[in-house]
Amino acid sequence: MENLDISSFENALSTLDSILLRYKRDNYDVDIRDAVIQRFEYTYSLAIKMLTRFIAGQSTEATPAMTFNETIRQGNKLGLLNNNLEKWTEYRQKRDLTSHTYNEEAAKEVLDVIPEFKDEAYFLLNRLRELL
Repeated sequence: MENLDISSFENALSTLDSILLRYKRDNYDVDIRDAVIQRFEYTYSLAIKMLTRFIAGQSTEATPAMTFNETIRQGNKLGLLNNNLEKWTEYRQKRDLTSHTYNEEAAKEVLDVIPEFKDEAYFLLNRLRELL
């Protein structure tokens, strides 16, 4: 496998971390809330891309057309993920809700899962660092 560049994932996770700290201080600020949600969106997308690319380079079972479920299961099999398919499906559903964050209830649903996702993303990042 050619060396996987995880720097974009590292940077995205760092920006998510920093905006979450600001949101804890200023949780009344809608602009900061929206920034948290946006950073979750692109960090989630990069997590899936990094996972998919790593699996494609490491596993003989990987195919270019692996479904989301297959990717998560293979990620678990390789020890890259801390949580199972059910939890990753929840992250995916919340990511899909982000286009509706003008709705306060939808925004709250997304915000509720972000700290847990951040921890899971750090687990993935650390495992990728160890294995690359």
